[in-house]
Amino acid sequence: MDDRFDRRELLLHLGDILEALNCLAQMGRPDAMVVQLAQRENSLQDLEFLRALPSRMTVAEFTKRVTSAFCVWPRELLEVELNRDALASTVQLNLFDGDPHGWKAYVSHVQNKVKWFGTGLSNIKEGARAEPSHDATHAASPVQAPDTAVSPVEADVRNEKRGWPWPEPRPKS
Repeated sequence: MDDRFDRRELLLHLGDILEALNCLAQMGRPDAMVVQLAQRENSLQDLEFLRALPSRMTVAEFTKRVTSAFCVWPRELLEVELNRDALASTVQLNLFDGDPHGWKAYVSHVQNKVKWFGTGLSNIKEGARAEPSHDATHAASPVQAPDTAVSPVEADVRNEKRGWPWPEPRPKS
């Protein structure tokens, strides 16, 4: 399956998440409610996904939850096989646990660009969040050993990046 455009959209979304974190951190108001700031501050107006957050979530809590929710995305987005469930479930568990309405709004926002995002995940129960956010760093998949077989064409291009998102090397004539 050619999912490079979906990967690109998810990377752009991750960039928006980092932009939101940066803007909120620069405000120096860790106890402020994110949704209220998103409504008032010009720098946050275009970051529509912030409106899906629980209305009582503070900047400090958002920072903690977002870090857990998105820390595995760069690695997952560079894997050969895209683990769609892992991408969505880390966000669901860490950012929207116990908030099914917010999760539904967030999924709807992301699905404007990536149609499959969040499909197939079990629904979360309202008010279910009882413990601190899940640490996604421990749930990451183990590192696989690299394939050591090298074709004659690849031997000439060892230092070039190969595979997604870089084009495959072409044989030299």
